[in-house]
Amino acid sequence: MRNIDKYLSLLNDEVDALLLTSRYSRHYGAEFDISEGVAIVTKKGCRYFTDSRYIESAEANLKYFEVLPINQFTGFYKRLNDAIADFGVTTLGYEENYLTVGELMGYEKNLNAKLVPFNKEINGFRGTKEAWELDLMKKAQAITDKAFSEVITRIKAGMTELELQAELIYCMYKNGGTGLAFDPIVVSGPNTSLPHGVAGERVIQEGDFVTMDFGASYMGYCSDMTRTVAVGYATEEMKKVYETVLQAQEAAIAATKAGVIGRDIDAVARKVITDAGYGEYFGHGYGHSLGLEIHEAPNPNPGNANPMPVGAVCSAEPGIYLPGKFGVRIEDVTIITEDGVIDITASPKNLIIV
Repeated sequence: MRNIDKYLSLLNDEVDALLLTSRYSRHYGAEFDISEGVAIVTKKGCRYFTDSRYIESAEANLKYFEVLPINQFTGFYKRLNDAIADFGVTTLGYEENYLTVGELMGYEKNLNAKLVPFNKEINGFRGTKEAWELDLMKKAQAITDKAFSEVITRIKAGMTELELQAELIYCMYKNGGTGLAFDPIVVSGPNTSLPHGVAGERVIQEGDFVTMDFGASYMGYCSDMTRTVAVGYATEEMKKVYETVLQAQEAAIAATKAGVIGRDIDAVARKVITDAGYGEYFGHGYGHSLGLEIHEAPNPNPGNANPMPVGAVCSAEPGIYLPGKFGVRIEDVTIITEDGVIDITASPKNLIIV
């Protein structure tokens, strides 16, 4: 099914057109990424507006939209109002989660149609991926796995976190990434107790854990993985924490399939960590969905009381973080099926000592 047809299925008496302003929804509807623009979707026609920097690419690739240019004389408001008039639009569903207050005020003031918050409906389809989307995500993850296999050969005591981060980014681009899914997290030693720590000038030392959370983007679709490795050696405590996190991840992956409540999956991982005595040191959710964005819904975490659907792509990333000492996180990307999951992360999960 074409993604544009999914958007068209939303149109009814309440909302007779969609205003697509986020890059993600425009990409989803057009099945091609143009970084700047605005689109309108109606049953009578669909139009995409962008400027001279992108117009040639848009005309060549946006097969489901009529493409029209905007410039300093003919801006988005003019193009949208022309479409509103041409297609008899009275109500526009919009993505309230992606607009600033100023942008919304501008649309409300200048458009000749009523705006209706419609973010949940517009973005709801992205929770279940089409086969071609899964292929792109598998490609993105393969690039990320390849980057990891290369970068672990370069980790050594004496380099800084920033130097390692640069190597990691280089490896993702060198192996085919068309972008970064997010800014990588590269931390070492006591900094690994910071789940979203930022790489700095700290010099990696013998006996450190090094945590790398990273992902390549391929044609707009994200990958995501985390590996924690030891430099030189690991203490018995480090090994125990690592093994606990791995057992928690493997138990939750085994419990995951379509129809299982999101928070119940999280609870499986959380129980393993709690039973091992580290419950207070696992503060974030077990996982999140990803796709065009690195964080999407639905999520296998404590806040989700709904069943997980077939075709959702979710991270599996429990962690233990001991303040001032070290932390461990292990993350794979999984595709949820009727009977379980397909783990598309190929990198080894045993404790690697470099």
